[in-house]
Amino acid sequence: MATPNPNIDRRAFVGDGLRMAGVIGLTGLGAFLAGRRGQTDDSRWQIDPNTCVACGNCATRCVKDKSAVVCVHSFSMCGYCKLCTGYFEPDPNALNSGAENQLCPTGAIRRMFVEDPYHEYTIDDALCIGCGKCVKGCNAFGNGSLYLQVDQDACDNCNECAIAAACPSRAFVRVPAADPYLLKDRKPTA
Repeated sequence: MATPNPNIDRRAFVGDGLRMAGVIGLTGLGAFLAGRRGQTDDSRWQIDPNTCVACGNCATRCVKDKSAVVCVHSFSMCGYCKLCTGYFEPDPNALNSGAENQLCPTGAIRRMFVEDPYHEYTIDDALCIGCGKCVKGCNAFGNGSLYLQVDQDACDNCNECAIAAACPSRAFVRVPAADPYLLKDRKPTA
């Protein structure tokens, strides 16, 4: 009767062990990724407009080249002012759309004459960088109809949002994916 070769048995044992460890590792990784995916699919990052202080971090802290945060205009709250403090510098040279008079560094806010003294202001999302200068101006002297929101189509929905981590007012919150936008109301939160 032939004796078994101990080298073959050891190789088979080590090979089987490595294959088993690989299967367990891949199964564990798959379960981890499925759990992580489930978490991000259930909720999204959003800015509570009643808590945001327009600090400017949204423009600089996002992991994307162009921030996923943009300014939103609540037309129902707007006064359609001739002198919009979200559009104009605090002391404009003139009340016209000249770049030297605009508060927005990228010209993302469009001003359109409606009838004297009313003007409509719209946001060009492609130009908006989420700096919050218009929001700060509107909140300081206006009615707060301009506010920041995460554009869900542009956001990667990072598990650990870099902007949320840097937000001094903790305005970044998780909201249900089915209803990912928060509207600004006229009353501040307590």
